[in-house]
Amino acid sequence: MFLSLLLATATTAVTTTAMAAPRDYAAAVAFKGRPAEAMAMDAGRKPAEILDFMQLKPGMKAIDVLTGTGYYAEIMAQVVGAGGSVVAFEPQAMIDAKAKTDLDALAAREPNFRLTTSLPAALTPNTYDFAMIHLNYHDFYWESEKYHFPRIDPNMVLASLFRAMKPGGIVSIVDHVGPAGDTRAIVEKLHRIDPETVKADFKRAGFILEAQSDLLKTPSDDHTKIVFDPAVRGKTDRFAFRFRKPA
Repeated sequence: MFLSLLLATATTAVTTTAMAAPRDYAAAVAFKGRPAEAMAMDAGRKPAEILDFMQLKPGMKAIDVLTGTGYYAEIMAQVVGAGGSVVAFEPQAMIDAKAKTDLDALAAREPNFRLTTSLPAALTPNTYDFAMIHLNYHDFYWESEKYHFPRIDPNMVLASLFRAMKPGGIVSIVDHVGPAGDTRAIVEKLHRIDPETVKADFKRAGFILEAQSDLLKTPSDDHTKIVFDPAVRGKTDRFAFRFRKPA
C-alpha cells in the first residue's frame, strides 16, 4: 500500500521578504557542475534566498520530501556540507527514466545525498534538523490511478514527519497559492492549495508557524488557473512558511 509507504502551538508568525541572495547560500546554488536545467529554474524559485529564510545550516541532517529530480536536494546537500546529510524521498512509481538518470547523476556528484523510495524507512524518530516540501505539499490531497498515487491522509503524513523531526527541527513549505474551498477538489483541478489549509494542518500536527515570507509572492497570478497552464507555469503566486517542532 502506497499510503503505508508515506507513512501548533499557535504563535504570531513573522512575515519577511528576503532581499539580495545571501553569499553563503548563493555559493551553494552556483557551484560548478550543477545541471543547466536546474539553474534555469533559479530565477523563479530564488533558492538561495529561500534557504536563508528557512534557516538551513551546515552540518544539518535534512530530508527532501517528494524530491522530483532533486532540484532542492542537491542545493541542500551543498549547504549542509560534508558534516551534514540529505535524504531525498520520491515514490518509485513517480521515478521515470529521466528522473532516474538525474537522481543517479546527483548521487554521484553529492556523497552526502541518498535517495529513498520508502518514507517510513527514512522517518525514524528524532532524526532530522530540517525538512523541505517544495511545491508538493498539495500532493498529499491528490490521488491518481495513472501514477499509482492513491488517496492519502495528510494528518498521518504530518504525524510521521513530526515524530521524525528533532526537537526544534524546521519544516520548510513552499507551494502554489490556491483558493479556499474543497481542498481535494481544488488540488485535483489546479494543483494549488489554500495557505490557510496548510497552516491548519501543521498546527493540528503540533508544529509552530514561526515565519512566513512574501519572497515568491506574485500578485498578477490568476489563482483559478492550473499551475501547468503556460500563462502561469513557473510564475505562480507561492507562499513560503517556516514551521518548527517545539523544542
